Amino acid sequence: MSASLSASEITRLQSALRRLLGSPELTVNPAPRAGMSVELAVKGEVIGTVHRDDEDGDVSYAINMVVLEEDLPRA
Repeated sequence: MSASLSASEITRLQSALRRLLGSPELTVNPAPRAGMSVELAVKGEVIGTVHRDDEDGDVSYAINMVVLEEDLPRA
């Protein structure tokens, strides 16, 4: 199911996400080591992971984003 992203895919995905989310400081970083997930970051801070799914020839990308409670504004 989940497959690695090529350098070309990472560049294309990063461009699309920057445009869609309106964040030029967003980066999609290659996996730090083999077997690890591609990382989604803003201003160098990792906020999630990106997974590629190639099922029946239909390629899609799923983002798992984490927001820590300590990063939320006070109630």
